Amino acid sequence: MQYITLNNGVDMPALGFGVFQTPPDETAAAVAEALRVGYRHIDTAAAYANERGVGDAVRQSGLRRDEMFIETKVWISDYGYDETLRGFDKIARKLGVDQIDLLILHQALPSEFDRTLAAYRALETLLADGKVRAIGVSNFMVDHLDRLLTEATVVPAVNQIEVHPYFQQRAVETVNRAAGIVTQAWSPIGGITFYREGKHSSALADTTIGEIARTHGKSPAQVMLRWHLQQGRSVIPKSVKPPRIAENFDVFDFELDPQQLAAIDALETGIRGGPAPEKITLAAFGREIPDA
Repeated sequence: MQYITLNNGVDMPALGFGVFQTPPDETAAAVAEALRVGYRHIDTAAAYANERGVGDAVRQSGLRRDEMFIETKVWISDYGYDETLRGFDKIARKLGVDQIDLLILHQALPSEFDRTLAAYRALETLLADGKVRAIGVSNFMVDHLDRLLTEATVVPAVNQIEVHPYFQQRAVETVNRAAGIVTQAWSPIGGITFYREGKHSSALADTTIGEIARTHGKSPAQVMLRWHLQQGRSVIPKSVKPPRIAENFDVFDFELDPQQLAAIDALETGIRGGPAPEKITLAAFGREIPDA
């Protein structure tokens, strides 16, 4: 396993296992398989409604709690200082843990950024109280980061954003790097959840990536994960299929050369697959996050 040292000294496994869109009744089995394969970093979120399954797999794994790195996210419906503190309590009860390794804000609320700032202040309190080991954000664009960094006492450790060969967000990554924030890629193997039309339907079928994969005797997914890791990003691929779970973990025994990295860099389309961060509002995306 490769580790990234966060800006507060906490070591985080660079390769994590994601459970976005994993049905709650399949989550425990998928996470258990990931832990069996060797993953030690699990990424979930209050909005995924599957934190209980993550907690069940962690408890049943036989691993010590300090052998695992649990990351989760507060949803926008729980933004606000007191609301976010209560949001943490709900999350911790569902996971069945006293301390979370990395707690992040799932989105910015551009039209209600004061609520976003209040939520982040709550994360700072949870960090100071030892209830979380590191804090961060997700889907924060350059303007969101600029405003947050002006107000915050603690620089986020991580900014989890959509990054894959077809949508690379270099401007955001540049700001992250300058501030000491780790860029963490969601949908790291091609935006396949969202891409529906256009020149590319899936980076998994891209000919450039396929040629590089054949050179190394690896799969296109493994090549893309390696591309991220060599450029210093954390990645959180997801799957519920045991062969894919194992395949996505097997990325530490080869290296892309500079020409191959550049060839993948050149695949940028500028087309976002996920929701536009500036359009996130409570009216459109708010949902109640139930208690445990």
